[in-house]
Amino acid sequence: MYNSGRSSRLRLFLVLMLTGVLLASSSCARVEQGNAEFFGKIDPPEGQVLRYISGSEPESLDPQIGTGQPEARIYMALFEGLAEYDPKTQRPIPAIAERWVIDEDNSEFVFQLRHDARWSNGEPITAHDFVYTLRRGLAPALAARSAYLAYEIKYAQGYNEGGAFVRDPRTGRFVTALEAAPDDETKGAAAATAGTNVPADPDALHEAELSKGGEDTAPDTPFHRFIHEPTRLIVPADGAAREKAAKANPKLAALIAGKEFVPVRAEDIGVEAVDDHTLRLTLAQPAPYFIGLIPHSFFRVVPRKAIEQHGALWTRPQNIVTSGPFKLQAHKPYNEVVVVRDPMYWDTARVKLEKISFYPFEEATTMLNLYKAGEVDAIYNHTVPASWIEKMRPMKDYMDAPENAIEYYMINVTKPPMNDRRVRRAFNMAIDKQAVSDYRKVTKPLTAFTPEGIFHGYPRPKGDDFNPEAAKKLLAEAGYKDAFGNYDPKKFPVKDVEINYNTTETNRQIAEFVQAQWKQNLGITVPLKNSEWKTFLNMRSKLEYKGFARAGWVGDYLDPFTFLALFSTISGDNGTGWFEPKYAAMLKEANSEPDAAKRYAMLGQAEAYLIDVQPLIPLVTNATNWMKKPYVKGLYPNPGTLHAWKYVYIEHDPAKWDRGVPDMTPNADE
Repeated sequence: MYNSGRSSRLRLFLVLMLTGVLLASSSCARVEQGNAEFFGKIDPPEGQVLRYISGSEPESLDPQIGTGQPEARIYMALFEGLAEYDPKTQRPIPAIAERWVIDEDNSEFVFQLRHDARWSNGEPITAHDFVYTLRRGLAPALAARSAYLAYEIKYAQGYNEGGAFVRDPRTGRFVTALEAAPDDETKGAAAATAGTNVPADPDALHEAELSKGGEDTAPDTPFHRFIHEPTRLIVPADGAAREKAAKANPKLAALIAGKEFVPVRAEDIGVEAVDDHTLRLTLAQPAPYFIGLIPHSFFRVVPRKAIEQHGALWTRPQNIVTSGPFKLQAHKPYNEVVVVRDPMYWDTARVKLEKISFYPFEEATTMLNLYKAGEVDAIYNHTVPASWIEKMRPMKDYMDAPENAIEYYMINVTKPPMNDRRVRRAFNMAIDKQAVSDYRKVTKPLTAFTPEGIFHGYPRPKGDDFNPEAAKKLLAEAGYKDAFGNYDPKKFPVKDVEINYNTTETNRQIAEFVQAQWKQNLGITVPLKNSEWKTFLNMRSKLEYKGFARAGWVGDYLDPFTFLALFSTISGDNGTGWFEPKYAAMLKEANSEPDAAKRYAMLGQAEAYLIDVQPLIPLVTNATNWMKKPYVKGLYPNPGTLHAWKYVYIEHDPAKWDRGVPDMTPNADE
């Protein structure tokens, strides 16, 4: 059994009482007088020990289950993937894969794994472990919300969503996706092959596709030939769902009539261990951004033996086997997660920290009290309250940098009144985003869905401006009006909407601010409802909320698609119930465009369509906004506030401490 954690939590609160660090009194006076270069004590802990507040209690220590930043920070200590995030830029750098080769159209990736990679139990990590990891993550039974991140891998989505191939029982031939495409798409595909050596006959495409590359870095194999056959048509394996799809598409109905249906298996997805140290991933289409996804938690290798032996209990300290620079020593739920340096890790000579204690706190005042008292060495992003920003900015331990992150409200479009686009637009237009940003002090107002100032050259669309009068007209058009046709807030069914948010002080403050905006601008008081993080995530993903649900998204890689892809599937982290094949097709077409500028333009058009349909309310583009002691080195305010802990250490020489935001120049010397 896990310890309840009461003793450690009691110790932390006793520290607060004994030191008397009340932000409303002594600390405020100290900051205002300008006597402090840093906020609070700056005595480094003995040795190489880091005490870090990571956010909410992790949903799980399984890297394919948790989807939030609090979990991701811990996963980066315990697990490693083919690539890791660069500590400054967050771009992919070699990890278990020492190098990789990408073919010319970004559709096939060959990774060469290092030979000295080891699990925490000393056993070697091989390409077969990554095959297992991806098949497990995509298994429908696991129900991983991040599985959609791997959908670009050929047949991954079909497997994850319980699809089936269509086969002629007389000939054994599989129906291809091209045969089922709309006539205009089929003609386009044929036209694209005109004047080239690529045959238009879908059954003859095999040899031409193989010539695109991949064999120079890994040999051809039977699986490689299979995965490069013309893409097979996938339909729902469930008979009722398949019948429904056929009724809506006469061409599909004709193609599947009299055919048999072969379930897509894990073995069919485009993941292949060519040998123990060569992994090949084959995508369904070009994906220029895909390598940036590889460091994500979902792709970090997990231990097959431990999972099969212990089942759901495999992440307990006595059972867990890890692949990262640290291994799990203790997990005291709602108290702390303790990791220690793993001597079996392939790059353990680089790892300086001996131990990291992750503390799951959410209340900002408590965090800053602990930080000021010297009980913790760093805290996570977005943790300095708005009322303290002006006082904290001069401090040389305050971290402020651009962030690849946004905050928004999801809308459950499956339930009235939010199933009406006019109502969704009205609630969006009734929020003064500039006022929200001014209140937060470190953010920028957001009217689109991608963050401002991150993707240079991207033609980011502009959403609706703040316009309460136009919002009222939309609500009147939706039927909430008096006998004279004027908007009447009393007619709106306020009992059918709520602002749902996960329990943190900042989230509550923003919810109250938005609530006040709607009361002032629409005459409607929308109730607030808060939930603990794990409960909130489950409720949101299952659409068990009404009205609005708080959401924040930190880009998994540096490309607009990391935001836009959230709504390319009904599952995963969508959380709104909105999905249109047209939108998914727009994204797919954009990613097939080799010209970077044209691709950006096409993604911009897709984003414009998304914000016009309005399944969400954009609020702000974030900045990092967190604190670290000057003696904590290698901890950078990167665009995702995700830290490669192997580069972090405690510097005991004050002459080498950071005084301000550390140098963020890539490859700059410490």
